[in-house]
Amino acid sequence: MFSCNVCSKRFVRISHLKNHMRTHTGEKPYRCEQCGSSYAQSGDLTKHIRRHTGEKPFCMECGMSFLMPQHLKLHKLTHTGERPYSCPWLNPVIDWLFYNLLF
Repeated sequence: MFSCNVCSKRFVRISHLKNHMRTHTGEKPYRCEQCGSSYAQSGDLTKHIRRHTGEKPFCMECGMSFLMPQHLKLHKLTHTGERPYSCPWLNPVIDWLFYNLLF
């Protein structure tokens, strides 16, 4: 385990600790060449660049588009009916979220 010397948070991988340290140092090494915005994580820059390019992952079933691929992945479950997570108390809440927020 690798521990942060500032807040003692622990990480399994050294790369995760290095990324975490940017929250303390304020370092933002990932810079958008188009507008100059800077980000601490490469994934945040990737999401930002999509705003410039207009690239959006979209659903082949219904054509709905999403800024982030993980939102598309969740949306696809509305077409398949698959429920990867099950809880007798939360299923009604999940149903409501799927049909009211993702459609």
